[in-house]
Amino acid sequence: MIKSFTNKKLLWTIVGIFSVATIAVGIYAFTIYKSLEQTVANMHEPLNRDVPQRVVFKNKEPLSFLVLGVDERPGDRGRSDTMIVLTVNPNKRSIQMVSIPRDTRTEIIGRGYLDKINHAYAFGGVEMSVDSVENFLNIPIDYYFKVNMDSFKDIVDVVGGITVNNPLEFTQGGQTFNKGSIEIDGTGALNFVQMRKQDPRGDFGRQERQRLVLKGVIDQGASFSSITRFGDILDALGNNIKTNLTFDEMIEIQANYKDARHNLEQHEINGSGETINKVWYLVVPEPERVQISNILREHLELK
Repeated sequence: MIKSFTNKKLLWTIVGIFSVATIAVGIYAFTIYKSLEQTVANMHEPLNRDVPQRVVFKNKEPLSFLVLGVDERPGDRGRSDTMIVLTVNPNKRSIQMVSIPRDTRTEIIGRGYLDKINHAYAFGGVEMSVDSVENFLNIPIDYYFKVNMDSFKDIVDVVGGITVNNPLEFTQGGQTFNKGSIEIDGTGALNFVQMRKQDPRGDFGRQERQRLVLKGVIDQGASFSSITRFGDILDALGNNIKTNLTFDEMIEIQANYKDARHNLEQHEINGSGETINKVWYLVVPEPERVQISNILREHLELK
C-alpha cells in the first residue's frame, strides 16, 4: 500500500509540474502573440486604395510586393533609392525578384510627366510609388514594405547576421568584403549595399547586392528560432518597417506561401544612360520593359 501510495503521489507530482509548465508556456506564447500583433499594428499603414480581401490566401492566389528602401530623415521624406518588386506564386513554389533602377525614366503617375522613378516617393510617398511601378511594369502591386535604410542594420543584427554570395571583392566603410560566401552583420550589410563606385557594373551591381541582402534576410528570418531575442526582433521591425499588410494577412501568408521562398529567381532591368534637359536618366528600351513585364505577369497568372 505504501509503495502504491508513493507511486500515485509521484505520478500526481509529475502531472502537476507538467500542467504548470504547460500553462506557463501557454501564457508566454500568448504574450508573444499579443506583442507581435501590437508590433504589426504599429507597422500598418494602409494605402488609400486598399480594399478588403485583395488576395484570397486560402486559394493560394499569386501576389506581389513592392519593397521600398528610403532614406527618410526628420522633416525630409527623402527618396526611394531601393525599389524591388517580388511576385510570389505558391502553386509554383517560387518567387520572382526584380530591381528597378532608381534613375529609370518613366511616367510618374499623378504628375503626368516623365521623371526618375525614385522621385515618385519624394512627390507622393508610397501611394505614388506604387502607382508608378504598376504603370511601368503593367502589373498590380498587392502589398508594399517601406524600409528605413539607415536603420536596416538593426533588422540584420537581430536575426544574427546573414550570409551572402559576394560577386566581387571590394572595400567600403573601412570594411573589406571578400569574393564568395561571406557572413555580414548589420553595419556590414549597409556597407555592402552602399558601395557603387568600385563596381564595374555601377548601379546594376549595387542592385544585385541589394537583392542578395534581401534574400539573406528572408532566408535567415524564416529559419530564425531564438525566442530569447524575440523582443529585439519586434522592436527592430516596428521601428524600421511600414506596410499595408495586417496581422491576420501575415499569418495567412505564412501558412500558405512560405514554401515559395526556396526557389527565388532574380532579374534586373537594363537600359542606357541618356542626358535629357541636363538630367541623367536610365532609359529602358520598350522590348526590355515588356520582357520583364511578361515574366512577372506570367508568374502572377495574369492574362
